Amino acid sequence: MSDAIDLTAMYAMHDALRRELAHLDRLTTAADHDPRQVLATAAGWTLFKKALHAHHAAEDDALWPSLRRNLAGRPRDLALLEVMEAEHAAIGTVIRAIDGALADPGAGSLRLGQLADALARGLAGHLEHEEEAVLPLVQGVLTAEQWGHFGRVQAQYVDQDAPLLLPWLLDGADERTAERLLARLPAPAYAACTARWIPAYAALDRWTPGITA
Repeated sequence: MSDAIDLTAMYAMHDALRRELAHLDRLTTAADHDPRQVLATAAGWTLFKKALHAHHAAEDDALWPSLRRNLAGRPRDLALLEVMEAEHAAIGTVIRAIDGALADPGAGSLRLGQLADALARGLAGHLEHEEEAVLPLVQGVLTAEQWGHFGRVQAQYVDQDAPLLLPWLLDGADERTAERLLARLPAPAYAACTARWIPAYAALDRWTPGITA
């Protein structure tokens, strides 16, 4: 395995996505409010979608192609990458269905709850599958340059949403993980993140209706 491949950011992203799935589950199973109203207008759902899109799009654009090149002649491992892409597509389909239900006045809370459950099962299963089957390949065959390229592509997808998505990623992370992620930022971004972005994010109630990202 390559010591040059640091998976801190990958695991931090996975942990943050799991955290938001837990919020979504609580929201769609609570009996004291209409989850459709919350999801349609709150920042939490928007941030979740932006982070997931940045992560999956970067994998599709930069990580899977690099792995394919390095795994040439290994059909079982190449087939695994096809499965990863299919899982991405299935998750995207469910998210679009949720947004469709939110925009449809005739769609009830039951339908939304079913879709949210499908998203939770699909994404949680995908994250576990990726950690168990793909990340060992990443550490085993990917070069530091290829891994760095994936990180840069993901940063490009985050780009203008960084003031919200970086604190979102750090939310709940242990001290060691937070230090390692912050240490990678350029000095201006580090200063902005610690002085402005994190405090602004802390004041944001992500799952309250009427607050948008």
